[in-house]
Amino acid sequence: MSTVANVTQNALIQPERLWADLMSTAKFGALGETGMRRLALSNEDRQIRDWFVAECRALGCTIEIDRIGNIFATYPGRDANLAPIAMGSHLDTQPAGGRFDGILGVLAGIEVLRALYDASVRPAHPITVISWTNEEGSRFAPAMMGSGVFCGAHEWETVAVTCDKSGISVAEALDAIGYAGDREPGFMHFSAYLELHIEQGPVLEAENVEIGVVEAVQGVCWLDIKVPGVGAHAGGRPMTMRDDALIAASKIVLAVEAVAANHFPGVGTVGYVSVEPNSRNVIPGTVALQVDLRHPDDAELNALETELIAEIRRISPAAEIRQVWRKPPVCFDSRIVNVIATRAEELGYSARRMVSGAGHDAAHVAGVAPSAMIFIPSYMGLSHNVREYSSPEQCAKGASVLLGAVLDLDDRLLADARND
Repeated sequence: MSTVANVTQNALIQPERLWADLMSTAKFGALGETGMRRLALSNEDRQIRDWFVAECRALGCTIEIDRIGNIFATYPGRDANLAPIAMGSHLDTQPAGGRFDGILGVLAGIEVLRALYDASVRPAHPITVISWTNEEGSRFAPAMMGSGVFCGAHEWETVAVTCDKSGISVAEALDAIGYAGDREPGFMHFSAYLELHIEQGPVLEAENVEIGVVEAVQGVCWLDIKVPGVGAHAGGRPMTMRDDALIAASKIVLAVEAVAANHFPGVGTVGYVSVEPNSRNVIPGTVALQVDLRHPDDAELNALETELIAEIRRISPAAEIRQVWRKPPVCFDSRIVNVIATRAEELGYSARRMVSGAGHDAAHVAGVAPSAMIFIPSYMGLSHNVREYSSPEQCAKGASVLLGAVLDLDDRLLADARND
């Protein structure tokens, strides 16, 4: 495998080194041969955080941690008065996730710093690599929690007492792994923010395109639904006299599918179901559902949610419905988007502009700093899946575009500062 070179200042991405990091860090929470279970603020999360901090310190980075546990590793620039150009993503995974979702963006950020270090390149701006806390939202809701707190979308005091299914709070979990930092959320300002990620969809692979230039992220709405019924003996209650919560919940699942189909290209998913008492010979008395709704248009997202709630009320009038999280669609900074597109073209990579179907930390950061994202193809469009895969070459190409975009922005933003 050949080295992928960036055309600026002879800084080089080393594909073998990046791939070795992706494979070796998979030991922190390995699940089977290719899967990952590294839930936010778990012991496995602590292990990879320790690794991340050690690697960045070896490159001369300063390490800062805020109260929600976000880690900021800053490579010094020539002018300490300039706000950093930041890169990042997350190191936590789904309960049965893969080795690339989020992880690639953090490890590629380290590889960018190594490329600068190896070439003795010192950009004008400090360069910061960020590991955001609890992006997945699998252990603690909502998703993108760390970036949301940092950017002011969530209050730290509320998030701190949010508990997982075992009753452990975010604050307790942070203390347990030693990553409750002392910096206040929002303490650092960015000149720009870039996030490299796998697509988590099939478009790039299907079109044989090497780089996705992400212009926007579609909006998301999470609903928690509790469907009541009457638990009773499965043999003793006639079918005509039952109030089966699971039957009603099943109709709601079908309603999610139907309503989402009526709001193309919106999507709706029921990804979690809990049945009580969950016994073969007991009619279900309560069912909890977790619903994920998404749409690139905010008005359509509202319409999707409103129509679904009306259907739930029709199916189960006594159902409890709680909106856990809502994030409007986000458009990224056009200048950074254009820089990414230009860098991909100069490197000879095919590229297409696209909207992200998944939510990302960049969607929060875009509210406080100019931001954009880079996608690489995902095998079969799989993500949140143990079969998740992007090749060494694809990962290296994404990291090379990231490196080039950082250096290009460093020049452009410095010129802007001088002209002010």
